Amino acid sequence: MNLPETLLVTGARAPVALHLTRLLSAAGHRVLLADSLHLPLARFSRMKAGYLRIPPLRFQPEAAAGALSDLISREGVGLILPTCEEIFHLARLAQQGALPSPLFAPPFALLREAHDKGAFIRRCAALGLAVPRSLVLTSRAELERLRPEAGDLVFKPVWSRFAAKVLLRPSPQALDPIRPTPQAPWLAQAYLPGEEISLWAMAHHGRLRGLAAYRARARAGQGAAIACEPAESADITDFARRFIEGTGWHGQISFDLRRDAEGRLLPIECNPRATSGLHFFRDPKAFAAAFGAEGREVHPDVTGPQGVKAAMLAWGGKPLLRHPQQFLRDWSATGEMTAWPGDPPGPGGQILAMAEFTLTALRHRLSLQEASTRDIEWNGED
Repeated sequence: MNLPETLLVTGARAPVALHLTRLLSAAGHRVLLADSLHLPLARFSRMKAGYLRIPPLRFQPEAAAGALSDLISREGVGLILPTCEEIFHLARLAQQGALPSPLFAPPFALLREAHDKGAFIRRCAALGLAVPRSLVLTSRAELERLRPEAGDLVFKPVWSRFAAKVLLRPSPQALDPIRPTPQAPWLAQAYLPGEEISLWAMAHHGRLRGLAAYRARARAGQGAAIACEPAESADITDFARRFIEGTGWHGQISFDLRRDAEGRLLPIECNPRATSGLHFFRDPKAFAAAFGAEGREVHPDVTGPQGVKAAMLAWGGKPLLRHPQQFLRDWSATGEMTAWPGDPPGPGGQILAMAEFTLTALRHRLSLQEASTRDIEWNGED
């Protein structure tokens, strides 16, 4: 099965959604976009076939499903490609039969398992993959037992993103505010000194179709990479292949890994969606050909650092002030992730998209990171 002519990319706020739209459009497909924002980044692309603003999937799932169904039926959409955390809401709607087009994603139960930081580690162990010591905490008593060894551990909510609320080797006193419950568990994980590696992959029903490994050169706070460089190796590919084959994964998936002091590659957590590794692909025909049962594996054709330069400025105040020459060297050596010949958005689109997040952050008293996912995030709700 090849890609249908008309496609719907959701999560249009993300740079990866913009890049996916360009790749598939340049390969000859008609790409529509949907999101609940007024000015998501990908909306500024000339390569889209149209944009639909839908009700927020997190807060109004039935209304959003109705708007999407109307668009899919009216435009003849043959496949939905999620890019952000809206994937959980869409997978639940697909499970309920509320979407009249296939979703490029695994079943909801598998998405939930991969997003659950504790369940993900258990699945990796069951597949015979090496894993770090990881303990799911559902009560204050379980947390108290780990207080003496807090300095050797990392603590984080099971349902979280962008490294939000992560406590890295905290003092015992820093654990005082944590209140784990069965509904809002935390994960305690062994601290692993070494190199952090991120991995984006694409799969078709358990078969690896594309992979890009990278390391961050700059981050939004402690979280998402806003500038990165390639970091390929055979054991990274082996990890991705074993997980994808072992779970029958279908769609995009991303991992955070760490190579410890002994050189072992260990999984930390999973993001069952698109991430920045997608930007290392620039050959539209090769990328589009990787979809489907007969597709061939596609490999990155970008070898240098890539970044979102507006985000590097937004979150780069301290590095710029502390090490201005190094910041400027990194800036000049980094290719712009959102650049594409003949297609905006350029700096103007980035600024408008960022302004909408800023207004949301101010209105709801959130950080910029929290504002960027407020209406699509999913935190284990039944």
